[in-house]
Amino acid sequence: MKDIEQAAKLILNSAYVLCLTGAGISVESGIRPFRGPGGLWTEFGEPPMDGYQRLLQNPKKHWEEIARRGSRDSEFVRALGEAKPNPAHLALAELEQLGILKYLITQNIDNLHLADGSYHVAEIHGNSQKLRCVRCGNRYAREAISLEILPPQCPRCRGLIKTDTVMFGEPIPKDMLRLCQRETDKADCMIVVGTSAFVYPAAGFPLEVKQKGGILIEINPYATEISPLCDILLKGKAGEILPQLVVSIKAIR
Repeated sequence: MKDIEQAAKLILNSAYVLCLTGAGISVESGIRPFRGPGGLWTEFGEPPMDGYQRLLQNPKKHWEEIARRGSRDSEFVRALGEAKPNPAHLALAELEQLGILKYLITQNIDNLHLADGSYHVAEIHGNSQKLRCVRCGNRYAREAISLEILPPQCPRCRGLIKTDTVMFGEPIPKDMLRLCQRETDKADCMIVVGTSAFVYPAAGFPLEVKQKGGILIEINPYATEISPLCDILLKGKAGEILPQLVVSIKAIR
């Protein structure tokens, strides 16, 4: 409780609070992570590292494979469809509503931050419920694009449509990377929740905040690559710790 109160004071004394979330926050909503204990890739192996290049070489085949998803993908897709925001998502949404959390960068593709009422969200790895044009970058709801003819084309520029989720071998969309960098440049405090801090460029954002003298607060059941750099480590489940942190912030404020 003492560490939570200290974290609350540091957050309230900061001018621009940013949050970075990873797969750990969504595990509590029933979505398996990709890496680590219980991870999909740990069990089944990682997707091909040249997935994006394969898409570009044969878009029709790629979309046909999506239509023939195997049991692994079906399990994950089913979990995404059934998942609901948990208390950690709701606590972050409340921090935004209170005007304390200025922006949230998530590595997750599950749409749960937006579903819980968070508004200022940068989905650096995309959103499983959206499609994106490779040429112009325009994003669409899945139901807005017909899949009767494969591969689908962008209504705006006739470019190739793909899922919005970022594939291996695919650059992070420039608009999203610019947004994440803009927010990181502003931040003097970052709350890092449920991420292994292993995958770049997202893993570099906490380092940038720390290098310019900012505060890092980590919430995670396990130690991570950035744990030694953090000012406060709140070890445990995000769904338990974040609501307590909100209560403490409201009591001190």
